[in-house]
Amino acid sequence: MSLPPEDLLRHPGHLMRRSVQALNLLWAQEVSRTITSPQFAALNALLREPDLDQRTLGRRVSLDRSTTAEMVARLTARGLIRSERHSRDGRRKTIALTPRGEHVLQQLIPRTHVMTERLVGPLSERERKELLRLLLLVVRGAEPQPPS
Repeated sequence: MSLPPEDLLRHPGHLMRRSVQALNLLWAQEVSRTITSPQFAALNALLREPDLDQRTLGRRVSLDRSTTAEMVARLTARGLIRSERHSRDGRRKTIALTPRGEHVLQQLIPRTHVMTERLVGPLSERERKELLRLLLLVVRGAEPQPPS
C-alpha cells in the first residue's frame, strides 16, 4: 500500500525553507546584493563588540569556523574589517570594523528595517512577537547541547 502525497503546507521544514527563500529575495531587493545576511550579522556583531577574536565572532553569528574564516577574508579584502594580533596573545587575532565598514553598516541598518517590515508585514504586532518567540524556541532547540 502506497502512502498519499504529503501536504507540504503542513510541514514546518518546507515552510521554513520557503521563508528563507522569501528572506533572501527581500534581502536582495531591500538591503544589499553585495553584503549577505551573515556578513551583515558579523558587521553588526563587531559594532556591538569591537575587537572580537575570529572564533568568538563566529559564535556570535552562529557560523562554523571555516565559514567564519572565509567570511572574514572576504570582508577584509573589501576593506570593511581589519584584523590584528591580540596584544596579550599573539596566536589570536582580533577583528574590528574599519571606518568604511562602519559606514556601510550604518547604511544597511535602516534597510534591514524596511526588509523586515515587508517580511512580516501581514502579521499583527502580537503575531510578530509570537513569531519571534517561536523562532527562538526552534533555533535554541536545534543548537548543540553542551555535554552534561
